[in-house]
Amino acid sequence: MKKEFNPEQFSNLFPAPVVLVTCSDGEKDNIITIAWCGIVSSHPPTLSISIRSSRLSHSMIKESREFVVNVPSEDLFEETDARGIISGRDKDKFEFLNLKKEKSLKVKAPTLADCLISLECKVKQILPFDSHDCFIAEVVAVRIDDKLLVGNEIDFDKLKPFVLLSKKYFGTGKHLGDYGFSAKKLNEKEIKK
Repeated sequence: MKKEFNPEQFSNLFPAPVVLVTCSDGEKDNIITIAWCGIVSSHPPTLSISIRSSRLSHSMIKESREFVVNVPSEDLFEETDARGIISGRDKDKFEFLNLKKEKSLKVKAPTLADCLISLECKVKQILPFDSHDCFIAEVVAVRIDDKLLVGNEIDFDKLKPFVLLSKKYFGTGKHLGDYGFSAKKLNEKEIKK
């Protein structure tokens, strides 16, 4: 039997991808760890990130209307967690945890050289909520490190992304099947009838 809970306590979907978002105000660059990130549309490619207004990155993104979503691998697990608890107002997060930035292709915010996938984004809309603002942004450029690619496909076993479940990090685990694999089984059941 299912037990009822307050939606504000358990309204998140699990798991949530963990990403490092880079931004800039033109003079200072910053990084924020975010687990509230998701796909909005594939045409045009659009995603969302949600940030509390008290965060330094919030004001930088609101002003510049651009950012980069960098996908960290398990190798950057500790650095990723630290970016979520250290404020960019107090320390230069790039320098403090020794992450390299590189010039982006289509936005002024830097890309993280240490991350193997980066999505450059331009904000199209900001949705205000009580606790966070949701930035809806079009993906204007994508860069993927060659070592992840098999043809034009990403080898996620090499990427090793990780997720957040409540307040715990987990690797993505084993491969369970490919999209649409059940169609073959459903067709076999129809044939047996």
